[in-house]
Amino acid sequence: MDRFADFPQAPCSINICKKAARIALTAVRLIALEETEHAAAILEIFNDAILTSTALYDYQARTPASMVAWFAAKRAGNYPVIGAVDEAGVLMGFASFGSFRAWPAYKYTVEHSIYIEKSYRKRGLGRVLLEAIEKAAIARDVHVLVGGIDAQNAASIHLHEQCGFVHAGTIREAGFKFGRWLDLAFYQKTLVSPEFPKDG
Repeated sequence: MDRFADFPQAPCSINICKKAARIALTAVRLIALEETEHAAAILEIFNDAILTSTALYDYQARTPASMVAWFAAKRAGNYPVIGAVDEAGVLMGFASFGSFRAWPAYKYTVEHSIYIEKSYRKRGLGRVLLEAIEKAAIARDVHVLVGGIDAQNAASIHLHEQCGFVHAGTIREAGFKFGRWLDLAFYQKTLVSPEFPKDG
């Protein structure tokens, strides 16, 4: 079975991403993650990113209770939570998106995020999840995908550039963590959807 089958196919599929995924990650399955089954594994990945990296501009580890609100927000906004699992069902990484800004006219733009469990990094999972999140965005009539990336995260920037994202700008010293100022780079990709955008 094609592991992308659960998600709609994008007319602008990224060949480089598909090729890497199919060669290196033949055992990966993409699934829609559920709160009851996957919240704890997502939380563990979140907290590792918070405590050891600048992937999240946060200081304190999150609590299990925080995942209740997180999943509720995803359901309320019809935002996907896509997981990459191995043959045993172990969560290797996940991707999602949420609102870019709260005002109504931004309704066709979302900001996405991708997190990989530390044991599974540098295996091409980021590419698999980025392609999946693009397909999910097109299915929801999203027009622009935005990634806010720490400017020192060369691997994430390279991935996004390979998959068709362009640098839209950098906010200098937007964050402060680990005793230093952090620059936040924005990368965007304009999608083919929606077919008929409208006001209101």
